[in-house]
Amino acid sequence: MDYNKIFAEIYTELEKIPDTGKIASYIPELGNVDPNKFGVHLTTTDNQDYSFGDANEKFSIQSIAKVLALILAYDLEGEKLWDRVGVEPSGTSFNSLVQLESDLGIPRNPFINAGALVISDVLVGHLKNPKTDFINFVRKVANDPTIDYSSRIADSEKSTGYRNAALANFMKSFNNIHNEIDVVLDFYFHMCSIEMTCKELSRTFLFMAKKGVNTHNNEAILSAAKSKRINSIMQLCGFYDEAGEFAFKVGLPGKSGVGGGIIAIYPGKYSIAVWSPKLNKKGNSSRGIKFLEMLTTEV
Repeated sequence: MDYNKIFAEIYTELEKIPDTGKIASYIPELGNVDPNKFGVHLTTTDNQDYSFGDANEKFSIQSIAKVLALILAYDLEGEKLWDRVGVEPSGTSFNSLVQLESDLGIPRNPFINAGALVISDVLVGHLKNPKTDFINFVRKVANDPTIDYSSRIADSEKSTGYRNAALANFMKSFNNIHNEIDVVLDFYFHMCSIEMTCKELSRTFLFMAKKGVNTHNNEAILSAAKSKRINSIMQLCGFYDEAGEFAFKVGLPGKSGVGGGIIAIYPGKYSIAVWSPKLNKKGNSSRGIKFLEMLTTEV
């Protein structure tokens, strides 16, 4: 299938639709990104690559990194991980504190900020050198030793991270954060600061389309059963309180980030990364979602 031709045709139609989204300027560094950037990269399970637009330009993957953190935490903790974080859609915004009190400090899922902070706490508790060990895990999955954190973006997030600090402190009061809050927050901000291109992101996540098997060396990153569960959580929770809408329109497991990136998985066929920095009111790439909706309607 000539995906490059399909991408160009879809983008031509997409340009006719006004993009009313706004970039995530509440994180100062993300506010400096050109809002008109647009990139796509698709990698098939037989390692064919298809690109369009700004697919080779690095951007902050933000919450997409939460999937990789969850995978590592799941490997380290096993099924007891779910005692500390749920797998249900939240129905509230990604940084909401509302449900935590009634749920006794247990976040609804690992992809809202509260859930990702619990996952960060798990990794800080298990890893000897958390930030180094985590980025090495990402590099191994991606088969790319150049992938790294952006200290510039991490510092920018830290400067305005009051809501995340509130979430961590609130969960600490329920004993669902075990380590020092400043250490957990520092790990979380760095995790979200990782920069990749659409091509790197698509190839990194290809194992999720291959039942957990790393296409670079045929080693299992996680079991087929756990791969199925992670894909299910992405399907249910990957787009915060727009998850149902995304599932209805696109029909693929996926995860968004406020840097404008989206990763989506077609199990057995491909992984695809889309980047368009303008976000809708739910915090997801407005043009990215529309592109994927048009793609999965087309093919």
